[in-house]
Amino acid sequence: MGHTATAEAGSGGLTATEHRLANGLRVVLSEDHLTPVAAVCLWYDVGSRHEVKERTGLAHLFEHLMFQGSAQVKGNGHFELVQGAGGSLNGTTSFERTNYFETMPAHQLELALWLEADRMGSLLAALDEESMENQRDVVKNERRQRYDNVPYGTAFERLTALAYPEGHPYHHTPIGSMADLDAATLEDARAFFRTYYAPNNAVLSVVGDIDPERTLAWIEKYFGSIPAHDGKPTPREGTLPDIIGEQLREVVEEEVPARALMAAYRLPHDGTRACDAADLALTVLGGGESSRLYNRLVRRDRTAVAAGFGLLRLAGAPSLGWLDVKTSGDVEVPVIEAAIDEELARFAAEGPTAEEMERAQAQLEREWLDRLGTVAGRADELCRYAVLFGDPQLALTAVQRVLDVTAEEVQEVAKARLRPDNRAVLVYEPVAPAETDTDDTEADETEEAAQ
Repeated sequence: MGHTATAEAGSGGLTATEHRLANGLRVVLSEDHLTPVAAVCLWYDVGSRHEVKERTGLAHLFEHLMFQGSAQVKGNGHFELVQGAGGSLNGTTSFERTNYFETMPAHQLELALWLEADRMGSLLAALDEESMENQRDVVKNERRQRYDNVPYGTAFERLTALAYPEGHPYHHTPIGSMADLDAATLEDARAFFRTYYAPNNAVLSVVGDIDPERTLAWIEKYFGSIPAHDGKPTPREGTLPDIIGEQLREVVEEEVPARALMAAYRLPHDGTRACDAADLALTVLGGGESSRLYNRLVRRDRTAVAAGFGLLRLAGAPSLGWLDVKTSGDVEVPVIEAAIDEELARFAAEGPTAEEMERAQAQLEREWLDRLGTVAGRADELCRYAVLFGDPQLALTAVQRVLDVTAEEVQEVAKARLRPDNRAVLVYEPVAPAETDTDDTEADETEEAAQ
């Protein structure tokens, strides 16, 4: 079954059709004949917020396992077939979803659909101890490279743990802990797949140079026989008070290039008008080199070499306003913090100027149009709005909603939320590198082990 959507006001003429298979798979199609390419995007309604204690990181681990073969595609075959056909592909995991996507020459669309259906329907046929251990090691190495062994690498993890209390579903990040990754068993992975990787827990979008009728026939052919699964548990409640109520603070002494001040402010949930207003407030304050904080800290005071303020949108928990400032020279963090609080207080009292509103709305409009203007970006946004908010059509009118927000709403959310008692703060203090005493033999052994 399905229906065709007409272009709504504010959609820029973009349209999408919605369909649902008998097994519950939700399908969204959007024609775009500008270039001979097609994007396939599959969102599963599972992320780190669905994980349980002592099994963190399982959603991200499974993202990797999905590229390890299925009943008819062995080993690295998924990559080989897509790239051999001139396409590109990847997958990502967040707090709230796991997604997989391919962009293909239009005449290779059927291949991408068959590949996604094969692993949705038959991954367990190929999932064994060898592939489990292989990808467990890959994920642990990813954690070392992206989190544990790079400057400021654990900042996101630390601030998330501060901003969301112990036991909250967003308290831990998708990468998970080393201990939990080691503890995960093959049966844990199989149970995770059976619970969450079912057609009735997914949204499939196809965008680009497509024939909708033929595309829907392929989807029915390859996905239609995959059985639904009804055992998915209800996600844990993520609601929190609007305000943290105190300033939470942690000081980290590490080998980092410069002192840093990072903070996370609790902001409105994604999908609300207040969240769009918060996005505009953070854009005025810290979105690029024309922002207030950049002008104050980097250009005028010269106390920082970088200053940015961005929004992590979340639907199942309060969003986070993410502040990141790297200090200049020997400048102390309290100097930076005092200037930031002064700028935030002034913004709360006065609100944005007309020029700042126009620039911020234009900046967010451009970012949205960049996303919707590519087949891959539009496919992803259609899935996002279908999974998180139940309506993919909202993706096509998101730009207009940002443009409708008033300066008064931006000032209101800044005054209510961007305050010292509503933030988790992380301060980095550099320490001297630890002295190492390695002889040539140890160096040779290390080099061999890395090869």
